[in-house]
Amino acid sequence: MGVSASVPEKSIHEFTVKDSRGKDVELNDYKGKVLLVVNVASRCGFTDSNYTQLTDLYSKYKDRGFEILAFPCNQFLNQEPGSSEEAQEFACTRYKAEYPIFHKKSGFLGSRIKWNFTKFLINKDGQIVGRFGPTVAPLAIEVRPLFTL
Repeated sequence: MGVSASVPEKSIHEFTVKDSRGKDVELNDYKGKVLLVVNVASRCGFTDSNYTQLTDLYSKYKDRGFEILAFPCNQFLNQEPGSSEEAQEFACTRYKAEYPIFHKKSGFLGSRIKWNFTKFLINKDGQIVGRFGPTVAPLAIEVRPLFTL
């Protein structure tokens, strides 16, 4: 997606990120799983609908090898002002999120991401197979066909 055919896309499995407490997490731990990577924020107009549906989507598919990887992001109007741990507590307490909330990101996406709750669907091989804007409801993203690949 957006990469020239002569430049191979990196697999998400090649990256290491930090969890909400700052501990390294190897994304190769998610090999063989279908992933939805989302930049989240607790004070955005899209917060309630997205977090509610992310929790529903995760509950529906978690037993089939589906994971949501949520990355709190403060780069859009400071809509995630707290710490990474506070973002995790917010998601887990208010929305019963059982999926991982990672270390807060600020500005690392530059102009490639236009707003909070941009979502990337990743296949079992770690490749992006879909990109969805903030107005696309998580439950509208069709993940089921990816389990058969």
